[in-house]
Amino acid sequence: MANDIKILLNLAKSDFNKKFAGSYFGILWMFLQPLATIAVYTLIFQVGFRSTPPIPGVPYVIWLIPGIVPWFYFQEAIILITNVFSEYSFLVKKMVFKVNMLPLIKLLSSLLVHFCFIIIMIVFFILFRQPLYINIIMIFYYSFALSVFILGIGFLTSSINVFFKDMNNIVAICLQFGIWFAPIMYDESIFESRARIVVAIIKFNPIYYIVTGYRNAMLHDGFIIDPILTIYYWTVTIIILIIGYRIFNNLKQHFSDVL
Repeated sequence: MANDIKILLNLAKSDFNKKFAGSYFGILWMFLQPLATIAVYTLIFQVGFRSTPPIPGVPYVIWLIPGIVPWFYFQEAIILITNVFSEYSFLVKKMVFKVNMLPLIKLLSSLLVHFCFIIIMIVFFILFRQPLYINIIMIFYYSFALSVFILGIGFLTSSINVFFKDMNNIVAICLQFGIWFAPIMYDESIFESRARIVVAIIKFNPIYYIVTGYRNAMLHDGFIIDPILTIYYWTVTIIILIIGYRIFNNLKQHFSDVL
C-alpha cells in the first residue's frame, strides 16, 4: 500500500512537471490563460453589461474568482483524465501496473494546479482589501468533494474513450455548455422573479453546490452549509463514482487489446 502511494505521488509530480516541459514561459502558462479568462468575463459582465455586483460592496471580479476557480479545476481534470489511458498506454499494457491509479495521477496533478489558484485567489482578496474569514478552511472540504465527483466522471469517460475516441470531443462540448449551467458568471437570483424553474435546474447541477460553497467560504462570515444540497450532492457523486468504477472494472481487461 505504501509503495503504491509512493508510485502514485511520484507519477503525479512527474505529470505536473511534464505539462510545461520545453515551454519557454514554463509554468507561467498555467496561470496566464485562466487569468485572461477572468479578465475577459470581468470586462464583459462588469464593464460591457454593467452588471450590478451580486454582493453589495464586493467587486465583480472578487465575486467571480471563487466561482470560476473550482470550474478551472473541474474542466482541466476531466479533460486530462478522459485521455489518460491513451496517453499512458505503455503502462496499461504492463500487467504488473495497477491501471486504476492512472486517473488518480491526473487528478492529483490537476489538484496541484488548483491549490496554486487557491493561493492566487487569496492574493486577489488581499489586494482588493477583502476580509478573509476562518471558514476559508471549508475550501479544503469542497476541493475534496469536487475531487470525488471528478473521479467518478473520469473513470466513466476515460474507460469509454479507449473504445470510442469521440468521447474527447463530447466532453469538450459538454464543458463549453456546462459552465453556463452553473452560476459562475451570473447570480441565479436574476431568474427568481421571471423563471423559477431555471433556478431549480441550476441547483440540480452538482457543480452549483461546489461553486456556492467556495463563495460562501470566501465571501461570508460563518460556516454556511445547506444540509439538503449536501445530501443531494453526495448521493449523486457516490452513485456516479460507483457506476464509473464498475464500468472501468468491466472494461479494463480489454484496454491493452485496443490501445
